Amino acid sequence: MKLGFTRTALRRQLVDAVLRGEKTATASLLTDYEPHTAERLPRIGERLALLDFDDEPVGIVETTDIRIVRVGDVDLAFARDEGEGFKTVAEWRSAHERFWADQEITDDTMIVAERFRLVELPE
Repeated sequence: MKLGFTRTALRRQLVDAVLRGEKTATASLLTDYEPHTAERLPRIGERLALLDFDDEPVGIVETTDIRIVRVGDVDLAFARDEGEGFKTVAEWRSAHERFWADQEITDDTMIVAERFRLVELPE
């Protein structure tokens, strides 16, 4: 699982939050997946390597829930589960609009709202 972009402070922050158990959700644009790209949607029960700052595996996460939702329908529980300290949905949206700055984000923009759990750490 890649959170943010490789070798960025955001990647380090997000991975650390997963490893501390604070981050159990992530959002991505639906257009980042098939048929718009070669990337397939995550599947419930799928296990993926959690990749660190340098794209090295630091754990295994398991997808526990996948929902396709409008940005305008993201709720506070999901925003908080992203583990970035969001206190409101407006804060969540503002941060994601900055991250997805190359796209216009509206209430109707579709996202993949993924929940996961950390199931394994390297020995």
